[in-house]
Amino acid sequence: MPKALRQLLRAFAVLVVFCWSAGPILFVVSSSFKRQLDIFAYPPKVVFQPTFDHYVALWHQWDAFLPTLWNSVIASVGATVLAVGVSFLGGYVYSRYSGKLLAISAVYMIAIRLLPPIVVTLPLFPVVDYLGLSDTLTVLILLYASFWVSMCTMIIKTFIDEIPTELDEAAFVDGATHLQTITRVILPLSLQGMMAAAIFVFVYSWNEYLFALIFTTQNAKTAPLVISEVMDAIYGTDWGVLFAGVTIQLVPVVALVVLGQRLLVAGLTAGAVKG
Repeated sequence: MPKALRQLLRAFAVLVVFCWSAGPILFVVSSSFKRQLDIFAYPPKVVFQPTFDHYVALWHQWDAFLPTLWNSVIASVGATVLAVGVSFLGGYVYSRYSGKLLAISAVYMIAIRLLPPIVVTLPLFPVVDYLGLSDTLTVLILLYASFWVSMCTMIIKTFIDEIPTELDEAAFVDGATHLQTITRVILPLSLQGMMAAAIFVFVYSWNEYLFALIFTTQNAKTAPLVISEVMDAIYGTDWGVLFAGVTIQLVPVVALVVLGQRLLVAGLTAGAVKG
């Protein structure tokens, strides 16, 4: 096959993937700036006069959106810090130690991760209520972190595996304690893996809907719940306002993914290649 034809096919494949991935996002964002009548106009209006009416309506008609957006920030950041912190310690243990019990626990961690979230929500509901954690951000932080700590542990473990054990031994020879070795040697060298894991946890926590729907009612509601309420089954959906809320919800996630795309690829391919 001629080189020019290969390049053309490669460019076409990239264009198809881009349209498939970015098409829905571009539609939502552009529709948030269109008049209501132009959103589903056929043929679609590519050139239009932008309006901010939907964002103004979101501000006035759904005044709970911004407070719940702040709840999403707290829950996502809290879950990310907790999950990555615990996963780093777990990843260090799985990387530097071996044993039958550790191997069994690693298999269990991956197996339990395969369960859908709905399976654990119903048994957890009476426990959460008994502990007085219902409708609190604490329960969301704990659930989000727990749901991702197994996967993040394995991701960080693969990064720590690439750190030579000779560095640990050199630190011990110099008189460093276990804690000093972890914080001054292992931690700085595994930051890339921790950042990759953090992106996964944050994106999941930011968009999570099921746990927030079941375990919160008013005080700890997150932004996805308010966005779902805009889709009114009785009076009809105000699509412009809905798309405005979704656009605001998208901005932090898209920005984080774009800025950390190299870390995401590193996290997805962790352990795929061994030197």
